[in-house]
Amino acid sequence: MVLSQAGYEIRAVLRNGEQLLLTLIIPVVLLVLFSATSLLDLGPGRRVDFLAPGVLALAVMSTAFTGQAIGTGFERRYGVLRRLGATPLPRGGLIAAKTLSVVAVEAVQAAVICAVALALGWRPDGDPGSVLALLLLGTAAFSGFGLLMAGTLRAEATLAAANLVYVVLLAVGGVVFPLEKFPDGVRGALELLPISALAEGLRDVLQGGAALPGKPLIILAAWAAAGLVLAGRFFRWE
Repeated sequence: MVLSQAGYEIRAVLRNGEQLLLTLIIPVVLLVLFSATSLLDLGPGRRVDFLAPGVLALAVMSTAFTGQAIGTGFERRYGVLRRLGATPLPRGGLIAAKTLSVVAVEAVQAAVICAVALALGWRPDGDPGSVLALLLLGTAAFSGFGLLMAGTLRAEATLAAANLVYVVLLAVGGVVFPLEKFPDGVRGALELLPISALAEGLRDVLQGGAALPGKPLIILAAWAAAGLVLAGRFFRWE
């Protein structure tokens, strides 16, 4: 049942032009724009080396959190989830299916973003297993809170809140703007955000060739556990 529902979720995302804009086109545009121009001061080193890991983190957030929250919120409003609630598929099964569909879409995103970054001169250096662990933990964290929002708020409120969170975290989450530019006190708080932990963890691995970075992993694991537990507890079908 979970695999069947996951297949439906994947087809729905790929047919939705607005979600493709959010999940694929915007991250690629940001990568190309800020790699090819000096609009932002990204510190020493090649611009694409800083941007590529951040854009990968943004892609995870756009799919697992923003896109999923909005899509699920409107499914709930139009009664799609109520019909699913009448089937043998349990609430945990729905959450698992949506998470699997997110992982599949993210695989496509990662392939496209990495191809563009490599064409721009990016030369990553790191353990693929460490990258995968960070991406999966980030996906779990964002997916849990996206489903929590979609399953507790009205669709219109979810649409507004998810887009607001996307814009705010894009600006202050270390995606395209270094956290070092913020005051120390503010920076310490921002580093605890899931988008910051994912972006910085990916940079540690892909830029410096580090092994699994402990602090980002702990932060992402905490967010993932909290989000999935809360979504499983409070998600409502209607």
